Amino acid sequence: MLKYFLPAKLLLVGMLLMAMSSTAWAQRTITFASDCTWPPMEMINEDRECVGFGPDLVNAMARAGGFEAVIRNTAWDGIFAGLAAGRYDAISSSVSITEERRRAMDFSDPYFEVKQGVVVRQDSDIQSEADLAGKTIGAQIGTTGYFTAMRIAGNNAKSYDEVGLAITDLANGRLDAVFADDAVAADFALTNPDFSQNLTLAFLIEPDEPEYLGFAVQKGDTETLELINSALAAVKASSEYDQIFKKWFGGE
Repeated sequence: MLKYFLPAKLLLVGMLLMAMSSTAWAQRTITFASDCTWPPMEMINEDRECVGFGPDLVNAMARAGGFEAVIRNTAWDGIFAGLAAGRYDAISSSVSITEERRRAMDFSDPYFEVKQGVVVRQDSDIQSEADLAGKTIGAQIGTTGYFTAMRIAGNNAKSYDEVGLAITDLANGRLDAVFADDAVAADFALTNPDFSQNLTLAFLIEPDEPEYLGFAVQKGDTETLELINSALAAVKASSEYDQIFKKWFGGE
């Protein structure tokens, strides 16, 4: 019986070694949720792909960190609830790091600094924050732009599911101004062919404290957070971060 038992035992050992090797070399997949309606940070291109500064950074991080990145287009309105429910591993959607959000989720190291940009029609007399008194201001719901609009305009702040809808209402005269992250505000007001002839970026609102974007993960998910942070640090330390920045913003 020994002559039959020994090959079977060797075969079992070999199979175990192969399984261990496959596990060791298997790539971790991190699924990122992103509301791809926030150009040029995250947006849908003609091929229905989510592109922009954020996706390019995530893909560079995946290469640097040795993981596979999957970007799932997700509506902003439910994006935080989806993270809490475990429908994805992280959020890559220009999420500003705030103390209130820190109580519900954990954040990576910052990867981008923003200010709130004020978009108005070119014939508007709004040139400063003081000029916004009594004005109707639109912004995407649940964003720091909307929180700023509520602080300044109170009941005259109007929320939208997507910032593009607010911009359209502004162009059509139904709003006096729209608040959004400066990169997004500039994209709609200065480069978008549908709006740049009628809209302009009036000014930036100076925050009391710097506002930074970060990747959000579930509270206590240290494994994913450490992998994201180490990959982000590697991309920042290389020239690739600067190359991605130049691609989308044309500057240093």
